[in-house]
Amino acid sequence: MTINLFVPCFVDQFSPQTAFNAIKILEKCGLTVNYNKEQTCCGKEAFEAGYWDEASELGDKFLNDFANEYPIVGLSTSCVSYIQNNFETLFYNSGSHLQYKDVKSRIYEFTDFVVNMMNITNFGSTFVGRAVYHDSCHALRKYKTCIKEEPRILLSNVNGLELVEMEDSEECCGFGGLFSLKNSAISSAMVENKVRNALEKGVSHIISSDCTCLMNINAYIRRHNLPISVSHIADILACGL
Repeated sequence: MTINLFVPCFVDQFSPQTAFNAIKILEKCGLTVNYNKEQTCCGKEAFEAGYWDEASELGDKFLNDFANEYPIVGLSTSCVSYIQNNFETLFYNSGSHLQYKDVKSRIYEFTDFVVNMMNITNFGSTFVGRAVYHDSCHALRKYKTCIKEEPRILLSNVNGLELVEMEDSEECCGFGGLFSLKNSAISSAMVENKVRNALEKGVSHIISSDCTCLMNINAYIRRHNLPISVSHIADILACGL
């Protein structure tokens, strides 16, 4: 089977190795990974800022960049859920409506696709450490199905990894796209609470499937020089392969 890899712009710019690690995992599933180098931003931030004309332009480009019939596997739950939910608003009663419906039917978040579509939960990965998993708000509440167990199932099969649950694991980290800019004081308090809950579990790592959350959490960690790191789940699954 051939799949399209959707690499969000912030992964491309700030964490490109995550994309390469995702390719490694997807190929280990027996898939052929198609990467369209012309892909850019899906328009999520423009949409949330109220720039719907610009968001529509980027959305149309996304639809054209992924116009083939292959499943689309995305590395950010927030971007994938934005496409699933908000493209309908952008393209309602437009010439792109049917094209959007087609894309919506075949776009998946990375862990959802691996576990539920490929039925693979163990890659023989090895990562020695104690970690918590951070559930992004979009994974829990906005994706087409709640993503909670899938990443935990995958991580439970990583050799050497001790996965523990932190308090209030379903609470937001404070990023929320433009929320962190418009409400910086509230956002700072939320991410502080998230990191404190992780540190109280004595972990060395915070893992998530959403790089935007990890960027926000890591900024707080680096600012306060704390003894903890962040990783996308694809980076952990690729260890030892």
